[in-house]
Amino acid sequence: MGLRKGIAKSIHAFVEASPDPLAVLRDDGVLEVANRTFLALIGMNAKEVRGSGLSQRVHAEDWSRLLEAMAGSEESAGGLPVLSCRVAGEGETWRDFQVLVLRLPFESHAHVIFPYQSRVPSGGALASHGPFARIAEQSGEMVIITDRAGTILYVNPAFERITGYSREEVIGQSPGLLKPGQNPPELFRAFWQALSSGQTFHGMVACHKKDGTLYYEEKTVSPVFDGSGAVTHFVSTGKGLSERMRAEEELRASEERYALAAEGANDGLWDWDLRMDRVFYSPRWKAMLGGEEEDMSNSPEDWLHRIHPDDQLAFKARLEAHLRGDTPHFEHEHRILHRDGRYRWMLTRGLAVRDGEGKAYRMAGSQTDITERKVAEERLLFDAMHDTLTGLPNRALFMDRLGQAIARAQRREGYAFAVLFLDLDRFKVVNDSLGHMVGDRLLVEMARRLATCLRPADTVARLGGDEFVVLLEDIRTATDATLFADRIQKGLKAPFSLEGREVYTAASIGIALSATGYEHAEDLLRDADIAMYRAKSMGKARSAVFDRAMHSSAMALLELETELRRAVERMDFRMVYQPIVSLENRRIVGFEALIRWQHPTKGDIPPTKFIPLAEETGLIVPVGQWILRESCRQLRAWQGLARRSPPLYMSVNLSGIQLLQPELIMQIDLLLRETGLDGRTLKLEITESVIMEHAQYALDMLKQLKAQNIKLAIDDFGTGYSSMSYLRRYPIDTVKVDQSFVARITSDEENLEIVRSIVTMAHNLKMDVVAEGVETKGQLDKLRTLSCEYGQGYYFSRPVERDAAEALLLSKWSG
Repeated sequence: MGLRKGIAKSIHAFVEASPDPLAVLRDDGVLEVANRTFLALIGMNAKEVRGSGLSQRVHAEDWSRLLEAMAGSEESAGGLPVLSCRVAGEGETWRDFQVLVLRLPFESHAHVIFPYQSRVPSGGALASHGPFARIAEQSGEMVIITDRAGTILYVNPAFERITGYSREEVIGQSPGLLKPGQNPPELFRAFWQALSSGQTFHGMVACHKKDGTLYYEEKTVSPVFDGSGAVTHFVSTGKGLSERMRAEEELRASEERYALAAEGANDGLWDWDLRMDRVFYSPRWKAMLGGEEEDMSNSPEDWLHRIHPDDQLAFKARLEAHLRGDTPHFEHEHRILHRDGRYRWMLTRGLAVRDGEGKAYRMAGSQTDITERKVAEERLLFDAMHDTLTGLPNRALFMDRLGQAIARAQRREGYAFAVLFLDLDRFKVVNDSLGHMVGDRLLVEMARRLATCLRPADTVARLGGDEFVVLLEDIRTATDATLFADRIQKGLKAPFSLEGREVYTAASIGIALSATGYEHAEDLLRDADIAMYRAKSMGKARSAVFDRAMHSSAMALLELETELRRAVERMDFRMVYQPIVSLENRRIVGFEALIRWQHPTKGDIPPTKFIPLAEETGLIVPVGQWILRESCRQLRAWQGLARRSPPLYMSVNLSGIQLLQPELIMQIDLLLRETGLDGRTLKLEITESVIMEHAQYALDMLKQLKAQNIKLAIDDFGTGYSSMSYLRRYPIDTVKVDQSFVARITSDEENLEIVRSIVTMAHNLKMDVVAEGVETKGQLDKLRTLSCEYGQGYYFSRPVERDAAEALLLSKWSG
């Protein structure tokens, strides 16, 4: 099949190009192809012979003999079938022809017919090359047949006549002897790409005759395939061209290419005659602006006045620079008015043609629509400078504008501005309880609400998470900044409606003023952040203005963090223990384990100063593990001093960071196994804020701890947002009443009722109660009347070292 297709294509090309009268006819009398010489000889045109039209002009008897000849036209020693045919001419006269019939060896149902009015020569040399060579011998075009390696096997007389080489000189040689080296590299690439992919090559090729004369030929080279599809030969046909014909052909091809380029190019083309001051615009150029062929004149002004006013000056300057010869080419991106009234972005390129003196007399180029690219670039730039969730400026854009504000303040006397750093209070609670989708909606609505508080020149940006910053431009005094912070706080008092829920939130706001004399945007943002943390430490919905003392405090805190990391590496800590006493019999029932930091130069640092820092930095995890290990080991040792019922227990505070550690359950289980401690004598204290902030996760972890028989207590109850009814979901054993309620239990009747309610509800939920901060006998008596079971505080004992705690166990408090 591959061989048949390859030779068929070559034969058809050969028939059409041959100066001899040739046609290809099928067994059923349908004409496949006929060249112009054939049609002229028999006096017909292509339309008349199309299909079976030829049979209408050939005498019926002769047509029958022709079909019979084709049915049996196998080559024999006697040569090819030749028969006489009468073809109808004008005035119903018959013209006589001799017709040579050649069956194509690759196609059993097709024949080449060759009508002539003189005898066909025959001879052994011609017959020795088979039927195809007989046709090639008579062709006026050069024919070359090579094997797959490119070795010449056959050339026809036309080749000998045009090149000056004899057949004997070239058989066994390569076509390279024609020295085609003057052709451009791209022609050779096209040649080898076509043949290596099994395609036919067409092109104009420059070669050399035997005497060295350059000649041009219009060449067609086709591969020939065997039955398996492998290439066996190459067939080349070529028509020699004179230099003038070649030049004319190249000019025609060039004009065709230009016309096709102008018509089919996606770019618009333009050609400016600078002497006549007239511009040719291609149809595509006009269509790009929504115009028709006749919509624009040839005046360059019709082009230039459509350019956007903001782009005209740069366009003209770039154009004039090129016309003067200052630039090698012209290129400019600009907006140009479309017929629909909108501007589109165009990239215009051009090159001037100059005379002998270097003066431009013509300029031509192209116009490319780059609107989509520009829109994409603007989108990318916007995305790079804006927060994807809220659409607000991001850190990069905010810092750029803040840098500009600092530069203005340095140039303009009296110019002042402020930066407000906002952090949402309890945003994590919203995220954990209602989900991240609702949390994101809250951030979006927060952005909108902040934007409504701004003046046009101000900027609000989202730094990430629940952190926002505001740049207040051109303020008069610091009071302007604090008033704006108050306006934000008032704006946040109204609830946010999210997914059918009303959600309340507030913000801690830190303020940094330009009056401090900043040179770097990062320093100003840092100080606003420091002020925000000061505001957060003062309570919810507060604001604070940065001062130098805050910076000193922040630096001291940074130094403390460094020292704390060293302390964790060396474990420069010690444990103290405060007894927990039964209010009924004043017997010690347990201890609360408390940590102290022994600083080598600063002495003891209280937990209130370093525990929050440890939680913020994550150092609470290794510190908390150490506390648990020391507490369990110490409790096991004390339990060995004397047996009691119920057994002595140890309360250990567990931070929210520790509770979130997936390894916590496994670590405690290993610790109980190592120390041999009964889990029922270990009580872990968790603040109600930790449970509220991590509701579902806390519930899962507490259930796993409860499964190990570990006791659980809620510490500092009453200071958070939970209620007893809310806590009934959790497996809590003990409620610890915060010392702030105990301190006023004898002086404030309302406070007394609060404690009474806590104790009553705890008992109803099968929980016992520990009162913290018991310091007087009056407080003890009140708590006993409320049926509070346990207490701890200075009235019984301060937190003491291990030896002092052992002494208490053996004293009157031991029962």
